[in-house]
Amino acid sequence: MRLLLFIWLSASATCVTAQGFDALKQPGVVALMRHALAPGTGDPAGFAVTDCSTQRNLDARGREQARRTGDALRDAGVTFDHIWTSQWCRARDTAVLMEMGDVEEKPPLNSFFAGRGDRAAQTAATLDLIAELPEGDRLLIVTHQVNITALTGRGVGSGEIIVTRRTGDGLEMVDRFLVAP
Repeated sequence: MRLLLFIWLSASATCVTAQGFDALKQPGVVALMRHALAPGTGDPAGFAVTDCSTQRNLDARGREQARRTGDALRDAGVTFDHIWTSQWCRARDTAVLMEMGDVEEKPPLNSFFAGRGDRAAQTAATLDLIAELPEGDRLLIVTHQVNITALTGRGVGSGEIIVTRRTGDGLEMVDRFLVAP
């Protein structure tokens, strides 16, 4: 049985934990997604948030990963009331390619890797934005590994979604979801 499950997961390139998509369908869920595959680390010298040519961007596998993730979510009946993204092109492109709804840029979701921002201030601002939403609204955030780790204390792979719920102390992880690149 384990071999069959491994073969199925390998063939579909989708990995969902025991709760499956149910966790993503719950009222008030906050899904934190790291942008899809964009090979490399950080951004090149001369980075400008308004110019994608100066940034590390999604490659063909990353664009396909974003599309397949959106397909898997829609096929499972997952919807979101809000979709927020970093202003970085790789995050915004991931959110748009998923075709889950209108995408809204939120500057606190921008990467603070390598001193490009302020970890504490951006994390607090993100939690404040989430707290302003009506309690039952479902939210998808497409951002960066450093932001997700700051919010959850967890690492996250390219294109992976950490499913959380709001608590009085921030966000609590309840599940993970990944369509492998």
